[in-house]
Amino acid sequence: MAEAKTQITKVDPKDFIAGVEPEKKREEAKVLDALFRKVTGENPQMWGASIIGYGEYRTTYESGRDVHWMRSGFSPRKAKHSLYLMGGYCDEVAGKRRDALLEKLGKYKTGKSCLYINKLDDVDMDVLAELLRNDWEAMARKYPE
Repeated sequence: MAEAKTQITKVDPKDFIAGVEPEKKREEAKVLDALFRKVTGENPQMWGASIIGYGEYRTTYESGRDVHWMRSGFSPRKAKHSLYLMGGYCDEVAGKRRDALLEKLGKYKTGKSCLYINKLDDVDMDVLAELLRNDWEAMARKYPE
């Protein structure tokens, strides 16, 4: 089986964040990093060139493909922040809780397992923290260490 393209790197996430442009996104990346650290209790690692991941897990898909991936994380992109929240998509209870929390979050968009936020001022940070906690707990149930 081929390995995933996105792997853990030796880049320090703080060094990566220090280079994020524009400055407003860099400052928001620092806020997100602090929030993810607080909720997860994990020190981050860089996954590929631009994803800051917290924790990790391994699983094998029904297809037989082995997967090694972060439990949660984010990427501070110029247009919007991409938050990787897989727990609400692999756990029915967490999914229902996620949907209820999203109603209170503020302005955002979603992808399959991503939450896209243009700027942190657009969302309720307490609700975002609860979303992260909900997701983290779901991943711990689904993929215990």
